Amino acid sequence: MDYDVVIAGGGLNGCTLALALARGGLSVAIVDPVRSERRADPGFDGRSYALSIASKTMLSTLDLWPVLGEGAQPILDIRISDGRVGSGPSPLTLEFDHAEIEEGPMGFMVEDRHLRPALLDAVADETGITALNGASVSGQRVDASGIEVTLDDGQALRAQVLVGCDGRRSGVAARAGIRRQGWEYGQSALVAAIAHERPHHGTAHQYFLPEGPLAILPLKGDRSSIVWTERSERAHTLMKLPEADYLEVLRPRFGDFLGDISLAGARFTYPLSLGVAERFVAPRIALAGDAAHNVHPIAGQGLNAGLRDVASLAEVLILARRRGEEIGRADVLARYEQWRRFDVNALAIATDGFNRLFSNDNPALRLMRDTGLAVVNRLPGLRRTFIREAAGLTGDRPALLSGRPI
Repeated sequence: MDYDVVIAGGGLNGCTLALALARGGLSVAIVDPVRSERRADPGFDGRSYALSIASKTMLSTLDLWPVLGEGAQPILDIRISDGRVGSGPSPLTLEFDHAEIEEGPMGFMVEDRHLRPALLDAVADETGITALNGASVSGQRVDASGIEVTLDDGQALRAQVLVGCDGRRSGVAARAGIRRQGWEYGQSALVAAIAHERPHHGTAHQYFLPEGPLAILPLKGDRSSIVWTERSERAHTLMKLPEADYLEVLRPRFGDFLGDISLAGARFTYPLSLGVAERFVAPRIALAGDAAHNVHPIAGQGLNAGLRDVASLAEVLILARRRGEEIGRADVLARYEQWRRFDVNALAIATDGFNRLFSNDNPALRLMRDTGLAVVNRLPGLRRTFIREAAGLTGDRPALLSGRPI
């Protein structure tokens, strides 16, 4: 074998998986069609990520947090409310305070321009990882002893396992005959960094508007990241507007509680959909991250769910190797799918349900959801349960998410 594991896709999940596997003694190749210098460009991706406590713990265990911590913004409070454009939030709100749990901040906001270069640097420094940039997987063939992976430049690699971290339109999944269930929402997320006059005090806001939710997420300094959901046709129109006109549309949605606002970087837009692979594994193949599932960003769990995949798959493969098992065996890979399937399905159902419940202006549904928010706000035990679930502190956690090296 050339490698124990070949990973198709060098995004956040692919790089983190490679790092975890290499630290566990496996030899890894990352095949990434995007060159590393392009991925390291600060303008590559304008998103910021709400990392759960568990995800932050995992990055600390992989020795990445010393680099990321300085630019990370703790999330101290979360306020959730219903509303309409220009009329402000409903007085019936749900508030989460980090003091309700013992672990400290409920999460951390990390910008892509910090996270991605830190991962790329760590991968480059790891001797057990070979990065093949500017190449993509074009074919795969399973035989009795392993899997042969063909690249678009004609190169062939042999490995025990091929992992698809190649996005929601995964070529690895398609070639393995793994279908995907889901649908398009007809919504797109408008993403940008916003500068404002007043401090945010580490508070994240989630406003549910009829067109879709608006998240205002605190960043370092007097800046916040917005994830502004609109119908896709309108989102495309808004992206074409000059900066001043774009802000004019945003202001009645954002409100004036942070003073005057301005753009603090480039604008981006991403289509929103729900998709879950019918299987997460096939002979010699596993899927992780967006290749296995993608959900609405309404709960900010997209990257966190991908990192749970990574932590689970790395633990399954590394422990199997230490027990002397062949890591590409069907029963070994099945352990990964069994570990992740229920959690992914539950997340998909929850995010889809919340989006359908809140992305409308039906008076009866508005009354029901506002009442629901108010009821939960009056039940400290239930609030604490929700906080711990969102923070990744519940369930059967892999070692890396619990702060233990594999």
